[in-house]
Amino acid sequence: MSAAGPASASSARVGGGAPHGVRRWGGYLALVVVFAIACGLLSRWQWARRAEAVAEIQRVAVNFDAEPVPLATALPNRDGWRESVKWLPVAMHGRYLVDDALLVRNRPRDDGAGFEQLVPFLLDDGSVFVVDRGWIPTGSSVEKPDSVPGIPNGHLTVVARLKPGEPTLAGKSAPMGQIATINLPTIAHEVGRPTYTGGYGLLESEDPPAAAVPLPFEKPVADEGPHLSYALQWIAFAILGFVGLVWAYRREKRIAALPADEQAAARTPTRRSHDSDVEDAILDRLER
Repeated sequence: MSAAGPASASSARVGGGAPHGVRRWGGYLALVVVFAIACGLLSRWQWARRAEAVAEIQRVAVNFDAEPVPLATALPNRDGWRESVKWLPVAMHGRYLVDDALLVRNRPRDDGAGFEQLVPFLLDDGSVFVVDRGWIPTGSSVEKPDSVPGIPNGHLTVVARLKPGEPTLAGKSAPMGQIATINLPTIAHEVGRPTYTGGYGLLESEDPPAAAVPLPFEKPVADEGPHLSYALQWIAFAILGFVGLVWAYRREKRIAALPADEQAAARTPTRRSHDSDVEDAILDRLER
């Protein structure tokens, strides 16, 4: 009888009996596991974002300053696109369809907004390739530039760097002569000729050169962003979740081993010292 009494008291101190304690800590463990899985998924997403950024940096390094290739070599199908040719310079011969020129709205640059000048380029084989001639700042009105550089007439040799087209934006419209995004199928419909819809080009040069052109495009900065540090942080958060659970469990065991009259005091947060309270009171009087 006397041996059973202390054992029962110890079991009660652990947390209301063994079955209840197991269920409670099992629930805590399940929560930590769910938290760790969520952190792992977020970390994996950041790793994937970093991989995309690194791949883009490599494409810029390989393609941006490469020698121009014929457009038909880079894009053998007008409707096709290959990510491997992004930023690759292509050479074309033909003339601009000046009457079909468009301005793309809301294009940011150097903390400002402006437009980009899109001009369909009629190739010698009769197909059309869309050329983005560069950026134009907004003028006295945000709805249009004050002036637009003239588009050269006549036969030209154009070099442009390839980029994929953009999707449409739901609910976005534009006035006559403008477009909300560089959506190539939309432009092809307006042009009414066989048009490349897989990609378009950022102007690099025109021969003979034009008297004035919009601001040229700059080489993208090689910056993979903070994705690596974010991925590692999410892994650290997952580990800290388990560390916190182990710390809480061990603390609970230490408290359960104390006499019953000391357990409540052990679970109560420690009050700051009297000196800290006096300092806070002095600061309060000074602020009044």
